Amino acid sequence: MIPEEKKKLYDFVRGLYPLQDEEVDAFCSSWQAMTVKRKTVLTVAGTTEKNIYFVLEGVQRAFFLDDNNKEATIVFTYPHSFSGVADSFLTQTPSPYFLETLTASRLLYSSYDKIFAAAEQHIGIHKMLLHATAHALKGALHRHIELQCYTSEEKFRTLMARSPHLLHLVPHKYIASYLGIDATNFSKLLSTVKI
Repeated sequence: MIPEEKKKLYDFVRGLYPLQDEEVDAFCSSWQAMTVKRKTVLTVAGTTEKNIYFVLEGVQRAFFLDDNNKEATIVFTYPHSFSGVADSFLTQTPSPYFLETLTASRLLYSSYDKIFAAAEQHIGIHKMLLHATAHALKGALHRHIELQCYTSEEKFRTLMARSPHLLHLVPHKYIASYLGIDATNFSKLLSTVKI
């Protein structure tokens, strides 16, 4: 019987890629639960991401901090999705980004060693990881186009179509940073654009 806190992970993995039952069990068995307060830093820039997370509750963000302490929000994660600094995790190299919780969060986590030990034993897990990485890359490239080519209003509308709930969960300054627009312009969009 699957523990209740892991059921969402099992369901998510089954929907992500067609694994055999024993492969799903091998992938999900090492995950542990954790609860963290808001504004908890899970990954510090310059350190190597050792864990991958699955979000049960709460919102997190990865962000870059430049030499002048200017922040750029890279991504938001929320239920029911994976979280963590993916490039650092997959390459086991230092992260250029921080990962923090924006709200109190309940997460499942597993380590690089455990995930890749399971992938070494089960080709289906290896294929699932490749599949998930390819889709993450596709999303990152599409987001790059949004940042480079879309107007501020188009960026805002696209985000609201994809993740409208963020508007009520995340401080607006982080959403403005994610969209690559000034906080004042974001406030104007918020008051003028009908969603």
